Amino acid sequence: MNRRLPDIYDTLHQRFGPQNWWPAETPFEVVVGAILTQNTNWKNVEKAIANLRDAGALELATINLMPRERLEELIRPSGFFRQKAARLQDFTLFLANEFDGSLDRLFCLDPDLLRQCLLDRPGIGPETADSIILYAAGQPSFVVDAYTHRIFERVGLLGEMPDYDLTRSIFMENLPQDANLFNEFHALIVRLAKEFCRKKEPLCRQCPILSDCQYGQNSQG
Repeated sequence: MNRRLPDIYDTLHQRFGPQNWWPAETPFEVVVGAILTQNTNWKNVEKAIANLRDAGALELATINLMPRERLEELIRPSGFFRQKAARLQDFTLFLANEFDGSLDRLFCLDPDLLRQCLLDRPGIGPETADSIILYAAGQPSFVVDAYTHRIFERVGLLGEMPDYDLTRSIFMENLPQDANLFNEFHALIVRLAKEFCRKKEPLCRQCPILSDCQYGQNSQG
């Protein structure tokens, strides 16, 4: 195992401490949040989730049977609400028809089969699928996002315009297969990107992983 990723994780964990992601009360809420967070920020998703909760609609059967227009109205704050309403109801119908409405039955699938099963649903791409597997199913599947690409391209572990599955495989192959570790590492990556490794004007001099980062070291010269 290449020690660079575990060492970076240890450095970030010592600096920032536990992040305690994902903010949700149930696995189904995680699934809903993972679909709603596509192409928007989490504050907008929180508003949509609150609307669903207030309407008593954070349940599979309720979303499945709800008139499409009503669901669109409730999740409007998340943006692209028509597409997302369709994706939510496609998922709930699929779960009802194929797994008797049970997330537990779906999540009992072999991780690779579960991932492919999710990717086969309309509108569920790799990042959404891995978020569901990690945060809702509690299985080790590393979530890659734009922050991950930015940081580890600068560190020197990725080339320009990195491929999602290639990036994911680097983490999957060089870290222990531990869902809690993957959960924390992804959250720590997000925090590092927001506080130090910014897209523009990164704070390289103060960055906790400066000693591991080619970009940061070159910027000091």
